[in-house]
Amino acid sequence: MSTPVLVAVDDHPDLLRDVERELRNRYAADYRICCLSSADDALATLDRLAAAGDEVALVLAGEELDGRPGTALLAQVPRTFPQAERVLLVAWGRVGDPASGDAIFEAISRGRMDHYVVRPGGPPDEYFHQAVTSFLLRWAESGHRTPHAVHVVGESWSGRAYELRAVLERCALPHRFLLADSAEGRALLGGARLRFPLMVMPNGHVLEDPSDIDIARASGTAVAPDRDEYDLVVVGGGPAGLSASVYGASEGLRTLMIDSGGIGGQATTSSSIRNYLGFPRGVSGGELARRAYEQAWVFGTRFALMQQVTSLAREPDGVVVSLATGGVVVAGAVVLATGASYRRLDVPSLEALRGSGVVYGAAASEAPLVADEDVYVVGGANSAGQAVLHLARYARRATLVVRGTSLEAGMSHYLVQQIRATPNVAVRTGTEVVGGGGDCRLDHLVLRSRTTGEEETVAAAALFLMIGAQPHTEWLPPTVERDPDGFVLTGADLSARGLDALGRPPLALETSLAGVLAVGDVRHGSVKRVASAVGEGSIAIRLVHRLLAA
Repeated sequence: MSTPVLVAVDDHPDLLRDVERELRNRYAADYRICCLSSADDALATLDRLAAAGDEVALVLAGEELDGRPGTALLAQVPRTFPQAERVLLVAWGRVGDPASGDAIFEAISRGRMDHYVVRPGGPPDEYFHQAVTSFLLRWAESGHRTPHAVHVVGESWSGRAYELRAVLERCALPHRFLLADSAEGRALLGGARLRFPLMVMPNGHVLEDPSDIDIARASGTAVAPDRDEYDLVVVGGGPAGLSASVYGASEGLRTLMIDSGGIGGQATTSSSIRNYLGFPRGVSGGELARRAYEQAWVFGTRFALMQQVTSLAREPDGVVVSLATGGVVVAGAVVLATGASYRRLDVPSLEALRGSGVVYGAAASEAPLVADEDVYVVGGANSAGQAVLHLARYARRATLVVRGTSLEAGMSHYLVQQIRATPNVAVRTGTEVVGGGGDCRLDHLVLRSRTTGEEETVAAAALFLMIGAQPHTEWLPPTVERDPDGFVLTGADLSARGLDALGRPPLALETSLAGVLAVGDVRHGSVKRVASAVGEGSIAIRLVHRLLAA
């Protein structure tokens, strides 16, 4: 594998010298540093590097090059290196300037650049390096040189090999998939005869056809409660559940988080959340989940992953939480944060190809596998918008299929702008997928206009489904009141029957079962945003203190 290249372009010699100094002093051992003084030289160099089969991880460009905006150069980088991170160098005094902020936002929205960074000051500029290393990590995790990656090796794309990848996505663990008969797969196996599918952990440990619990244990995660009684049990490991776990443990509550999968929930399908507070350059759902998990762990939260909660019951000593493995724990209070999952398309011919081109959610690890192909994303919310933009960096063409008549109804304005400005992204509103198939792997879809009923068959290498939300509440007892769609009712939304069952005025997020709260996507009326889920998780802990005090 060739040494990846970092490219910096600036037509001001002194400013370019500052950038080159920081790049060489910090990254020259692992990257080739290429510094150029004009946009034309940069484009010619990128063409030569591409022809030679080299990799470019990062392109930094000055705000103005040869009398034109630096974004004009960055916009052309995907022509040769679609996965390279494209970053605008901004002068320190421009941060906070309204015109500069508007220009950066518009350039990102229109797909002309990915990020910005303040120019380096005196050496060493750790603020500059903090940003650059985050860009390089993002590039590495796009499938090139992922640190601490788990390798999944399978004889086919589908079956248990697909399930293992889905488990790793739910655990927010970086991973790559290799076919056993590929060059990389053979090199990794070294001729050993093993039982497929298998996983090669970052420490070299090999798991042959592992169970979900084997995966959790091998990654260092607990799979069973370490005691019988807790102040707080959080059911669900998405953003709302992780937030409740962080705040609960940090405020001295003995906290246990239980999840039937891993951590991050549906947020792990988001390749870049750009509107989350405190992350001006965006953050992937997987990275956010990993950070939150480590926070909760350090504060003292205990975890029981790959564990299914089967029932809740109110007893004199607290809320009894029963596990599918037969275990039982008693909690002073319970926070339900089980979230929701994407609804099935209910097309048998496509369900048969799940894992072989048909994917529920936008698995980041699948994106490099569709390079130079035509792919489709079904959905009209933010997660679908983020997915189609991420896939467009790899695919020849990415098409967003939306049942509704417009994108604006369910998607943030900044995403709508960026989708419309990305040349290889198409949008088909008023359309649904009604068929498709392929020989062992997806190769075509059937689309139907909801207005005319006309059907069209299109070539497709992959279909990413992100439609609707179905709450994980089927296991709850009848005493936990739900709306007709299965979402948990709380607070002022409880019916007269629910209030009677509770026996007192409810707290804001409390369900009809005393001592049990609901937060995030599983709650009726919740705002389906990561920030909202995190906020509800933190608010729930204030209510838990009131419940425990009572």
